[in-house]
Amino acid sequence: MLHDAPTDSAVYKTLLESTRAIPWKIDWKTMTFAYIGPQIETLLGWSQSSWVSANDWAERMHPEDRERVVDFCVSQSRNGTDHEADYRALTASGDYIWIRDVVHVMRDGNGEVDALIGFMFDISERKRAEEQLIQLQRQLEEYSYKDGLTGVANRRMFDSVLETEWASAQRSGQPLSLILLDIDYFKQYNDHYGHIQGDDCLRSVGKALAGALHRPRDFIARFGGEEFVLVLPETDGDAALQVAERCRRFIREQRIAHEQSSVAPLLTISLGVGTAVPRAGDRPLDFVAAVDRLLYQAKQGGRNRLAAAQWSRDEGSMRDGTR
Repeated sequence: MLHDAPTDSAVYKTLLESTRAIPWKIDWKTMTFAYIGPQIETLLGWSQSSWVSANDWAERMHPEDRERVVDFCVSQSRNGTDHEADYRALTASGDYIWIRDVVHVMRDGNGEVDALIGFMFDISERKRAEEQLIQLQRQLEEYSYKDGLTGVANRRMFDSVLETEWASAQRSGQPLSLILLDIDYFKQYNDHYGHIQGDDCLRSVGKALAGALHRPRDFIARFGGEEFVLVLPETDGDAALQVAERCRRFIREQRIAHEQSSVAPLLTISLGVGTAVPRAGDRPLDFVAAVDRLLYQAKQGGRNRLAAAQWSRDEGSMRDGTR
């Protein structure tokens, strides 16, 4: 006995309902579902019969996505434009999964919008991978601007911050101060205590110096080796000296033994402190070089001290000298 061959519509229905994508159709005039695949229950937990109108679709969308997605889909559909939309769909258990709706607009014989047909795809895995990639990119960006040993910013970040603050000071006419400091006899420290303890020392110094900064825009970076740099926007010379002295005090309070130091039994630092009110044409690198010379002057003067100056294009004169 011969069985009747299945109709084309039955074949298409079987094919549609065997895919992981969820087919659906909405009547445009009534905004009701003419069809939605039974896979919807497996994916979201809502029964096939519970999808009656477009409101059911909208209400089962994450509140943060709803207005954006609904407005976009309605406007695109009215214009007769095929489109795609990503959103978080609510499951019957109260969780959310990421859905991509791919929508095709069907027109009647008069060219009017007649129906919307499309597929829902579960893109949760893709979204998780994208989020992981974004997080990884953020970490890489963070690492590219952070000193891996001490946790403070690195030289690359310092260059960027100084350029920004220099331009800001040029516009505002406010003073900008810079502190360059160096750990005294750090080579001897490393030779005596070893590089592992030397790394611990650098981390302790970086943490202490960061604690000496109180304002959001104050900035610290590892300049290189055992040198650190502080950028102090809108800070005059007197205020910069107060920060420098606070740095010295915070380092003393760490009470890091340094038996090989020629100036003190505990770890000390030398500092160059410069203040500028940059004018048009002044270069930040010239300012850094001038402050570096102040640091050299402090070291030449016996270390465990600071040298300060008010800087101008011709380097000005020492205000407080070395102390």
